Amino acid sequence: MLIIGIAGGSGSGKSTVVKKVVKRLPKDSVSVIYQDAYYKDNGHLSPEERAKINFDHPSAIEFNLLVKHMDMLREGKEVPMPIYSYLTCARAKETVPVPAREVVIVEGILTLQNPRLRDRMDIKIFVDADADDRLMRIIYRDIQERGRSFIDVLEHYERFVKPMHLQFIEPSKRYADIIVPQGGENIVAIDIITSMIKMTQNAKVSGKTTEASK
Repeated sequence: MLIIGIAGGSGSGKSTVVKKVVKRLPKDSVSVIYQDAYYKDNGHLSPEERAKINFDHPSAIEFNLLVKHMDMLREGKEVPMPIYSYLTCARAKETVPVPAREVVIVEGILTLQNPRLRDRMDIKIFVDADADDRLMRIIYRDIQERGRSFIDVLEHYERFVKPMHLQFIEPSKRYADIIVPQGGENIVAIDIITSMIKMTQNAKVSGKTTEASK
């Protein structure tokens, strides 16, 4: 199994990179785990309290469960990935079954920030983008998908997103094996990533074949 971590700031184009990489690999050979699914369940909080949640801080994520699920996948076991709603700040009773496949991609803003998660990765990727581009994408996404007003998005960005990006996310770039500027628009980088994955897979298979023949 090959475990790949894909990190980057909010609105950097991580999801687009993941989709394009998956599309270039054989069908049903990749499973994707989303860090966003592992936010702690805060459905019991009032709307006022939910508005104060800092989703960009590492403490908002249940990393213990995420790491446990990564270990289960490496052991060949299917995992029940949570379903999280930004509207209710709660987890659904249902889960999404994620099978153990040849390639597992872990995607999220803080996937390279957590050392336990980072240690389980074979390839670490950071998707980079200009702050202006990220902000435009965040505005569009939060208004369309999370029901926030334009003013709410800007206040949230200034209070949480920008300072947390500078404190936790941007520094995690130094752990990356590959940095992808321009996000999902960088076709050359995506082709290189895909080729690296295939080469690493082939090397692992060759290594197992060699061991088995001894």
